[in-house]
Amino acid sequence: MTQPLMTAPRRILLAVTGLSPQIVTETLYALATRQSISWIPDEVHLISTTKGADNARLKLLSDEPGWFHRLRADYALPAIEFPEAHIHVIRRSDGSLLDDIRDDADNTLAADFICEKVRELTANTHSELHASIAGGRKTMGFYLGYAMSLYGRPQDRLSHVLVSEPFETLTDFFYPTPTTRVINDRNGLALDCRDARVWLGDIPFVRLREKLPHELIEGKASYSQAVSEVQKALPPLQLALHPRTRSLILGGETITLSPVDFAFYWVFAQRAQQGLPGLHWSDATLVDELLHKLGQLINQHGGEYAKTEDAYRRGYGKENFDPVKSKINTKIAQALGRRGEPYKLATEDKKAGQVYRHTLIKLPAEVITIDTCRPRPQGESA
Repeated sequence: MTQPLMTAPRRILLAVTGLSPQIVTETLYALATRQSISWIPDEVHLISTTKGADNARLKLLSDEPGWFHRLRADYALPAIEFPEAHIHVIRRSDGSLLDDIRDDADNTLAADFICEKVRELTANTHSELHASIAGGRKTMGFYLGYAMSLYGRPQDRLSHVLVSEPFETLTDFFYPTPTTRVINDRNGLALDCRDARVWLGDIPFVRLREKLPHELIEGKASYSQAVSEVQKALPPLQLALHPRTRSLILGGETITLSPVDFAFYWVFAQRAQQGLPGLHWSDATLVDELLHKLGQLINQHGGEYAKTEDAYRRGYGKENFDPVKSKINTKIAQALGRRGEPYKLATEDKKAGQVYRHTLIKLPAEVITIDTCRPRPQGESA
């Protein structure tokens, strides 16, 4: 029996744009000419406001200047579907078009519209979506990136395009041309577009699609709905300290620390649990708190405790504090990856007569539990 021929996945380029439609041609140029594996889309889609849509239509798709068509001709690119219908303008609930993003209501509309468009473009399993966050308002880029996290599949990609100076912000620059094309910078200095350099920065992102209910993948959902559903599927924040085993349970993952490191983390976890502020390495109470906790973990009459106490009493400073903090945070990152961020020892500005940095754990008190069973210090007989 003859097997059906497998066709290549349909490649889709999606971008958000404002008044600089150049990011479309810059991104397409970077994708098509990169030295590794070129990636040329079968179709291009834009999301914008009315102002941005008009700008893209006139500058990219018109007969003159028609920069999208010029790019294809200059680099002999194959046919790419990019009709005006692929420029999607954000709409209000009454159907009217959004001319700009000015307030919270407009931001919500943009978030929902972008999220829905990404859902639509990822519905076909036999496709690849490449999304660029380089254009439009910053919030539009953020929403596109987050929508890719919500709906992106293993084959989908996210990127940002970078252009060399002084071409980066010039409205007459659209891509590096294969032959000389002269434009002027803001001071009237002549530049040759052939000399420009364009790079594509690939952006790794967390894929959460599998955590969405099937009905939100198949049917329309608002941005806030999708985020809420993913949040429900993620493990709740929960921190448990067990001094007897010097172990931390962080959202279900267990790590074990040395006595000095555990005592350090225990100090800040207990302060967070009690609603107390963080500490700076120079705070007078820190050494006493550290030694008190350490004395519950190891024998206070042993050599290790005496050595640590002597070092701390003679002068505890930044050179003692920072390495321990960094070591604990590294261990949390190794065990949990990005999920470990809430459990790390954070740094924050604190104002108390003067501004200085203090360390704390930014978890709500109700998610922290500390085993009250007194540990038997190491070296103490049973």
